[in-house]
Amino acid sequence: MNAQDPGTVELWLLEAAAVPVGPAELDGLDEEEHRRAGRFVRDADRAVYLAAHVALRQVLGRRLGLAPAALAFGREPCPGCAEPHGRPRLAGGPAGAAAGDPHFSLSHGGGRVLIGLAAAPVGVDVEPLPAADSVEVLATTLHPAEQAELADVRPADRPGSFARLWTRKEAYLKGLGIGLGRPPAADYLGTAEPARRPAGWAVTDVPAGPRHAAAVALAGGGASAEYRLRHTLG
Repeated sequence: MNAQDPGTVELWLLEAAAVPVGPAELDGLDEEEHRRAGRFVRDADRAVYLAAHVALRQVLGRRLGLAPAALAFGREPCPGCAEPHGRPRLAGGPAGAAAGDPHFSLSHGGGRVLIGLAAAPVGVDVEPLPAADSVEVLATTLHPAEQAELADVRPADRPGSFARLWTRKEAYLKGLGIGLGRPPAADYLGTAEPARRPAGWAVTDVPAGPRHAAAVALAGGGASAEYRLRHTLG
């Protein structure tokens, strides 16, 4: 197993369609992953979900020196209600939840997959840029200072600005392990006043191309998270 550099996140930003997903890879997914995949109505969404989970198992398996199918997953307690639906973690089975196992986070959206591994709690998010009319609706859920910042952006640029803001927010909430169980308006993740961002977390935009936005949040970091970005599983 390679040591994880403290304070640095390993990121994989992948095209879901480029992840090999054949019978062998699908057989390596567990019952819960197959059950969740079956909930998707659209075949395209199901395919992205499956690619994301196959890729996560490959990344973690290589890190731990284990076959992807040997990995077992669990959940930490939610910080809001203490129920077992917080951050994902390695648990049980041959992999175990051992000291030194990496923290990890997974996101998929708009045909992209983003995976983050770190020595500390981490959250990642990737999203396609929303339509302009969706921005007007979703912006009302933001922190008041974020809403003010977004209102100052040219209308044509708002989808990109909103997506970058939203992915920072989702990455942070996933890093906490509470997700959108915490109101989006509760925390400031804007750019005008960095000192108002949540203490103890480094939240950083990740380049994802002209039609997507992405971000990573790392516990215990400084003003921004350092990361190594990869675009292939090799």
